[in-house]
Amino acid sequence: MDELTRDDFLHKAETLAEALPFMRRHAGSTFVIKYGGHAMGDTAAAQQFAADVVLLKQVGINPIVVHGGGPQIGQMLDRLKIQSSFIDGLRVTDAATVEIVEMVLCGSINKAIVSAIGDAGGMAIGLSGKDGRLIMARKLRRTTRDPDSNIEKILDLGFVGEPQQINIEILESFEDSDVIPVVAPIGIGKNGETYNINADTAAGAVAGAIGATRLLLLTDVVGVLDKDKKLIPSLTASQARRLIADGTISGGMIPKIETCLEAVDQGVDAAVILDGRVPHALLLEIFTAGGAGTMILRE
Repeated sequence: MDELTRDDFLHKAETLAEALPFMRRHAGSTFVIKYGGHAMGDTAAAQQFAADVVLLKQVGINPIVVHGGGPQIGQMLDRLKIQSSFIDGLRVTDAATVEIVEMVLCGSINKAIVSAIGDAGGMAIGLSGKDGRLIMARKLRRTTRDPDSNIEKILDLGFVGEPQQINIEILESFEDSDVIPVVAPIGIGKNGETYNINADTAAGAVAGAIGATRLLLLTDVVGVLDKDKKLIPSLTASQARRLIADGTISGGMIPKIETCLEAVDQGVDAAVILDGRVPHALLLEIFTAGGAGTMILRE
């Protein structure tokens, strides 16, 4: 064994030693992971994500994966020449569109993640929010104000929903097994309607309902930045609300922070926004002192 190889193994041993206290701390905990963005679209990154999730399960953590799929839905709609538009970042979803959304999310994407976890040595099962009425949903209602008349009106986004109730018994049944649930964010209405739900929102609702220790939102940004564009490692809920009020947190980061705030309000110990483009971002966040994103903590 040459010196370089021995040093390499020593480094790995040191890494494992550093991770051990965190493994002990989190054993038996439930982590809800929202998966999407860059990591989902890149084959190598997707394989790495799957291996990391399998490792979490093997060290005693119960991961629940909730995935998105916006770009893939857009590509399929384009192929089928179905027009699609967005309002406030949400896809307007008519009857034809929701069929495609369900097909892509519950079909190709969900099964690809399940397969990748299997290839990494784990065991996963694909679910949608319609299975066992896992995610009971209602129509999402948004309002806007006309800039000319100042009259408020309700926006009709079609079959876009929001979680109303989570059937946690389904997810709890996997806790003492080797199975990792992989959930597509499709909900079912009281009359059997199919609803397209934002994946961040679905993950936050699942985490809050099941009393998860962590909600982890994998994104395409490094986390929350201060006014000098430096990463903020952690925030209390009240600090996060102040940063929204003063404009430090703006744009597309606001709904992600609001999802985190709602989750911690419901009892989740902490919610984390982390960069899914970073190799092994999950492991860095969970098993190292430095973390890899911005953690939102309860007061």
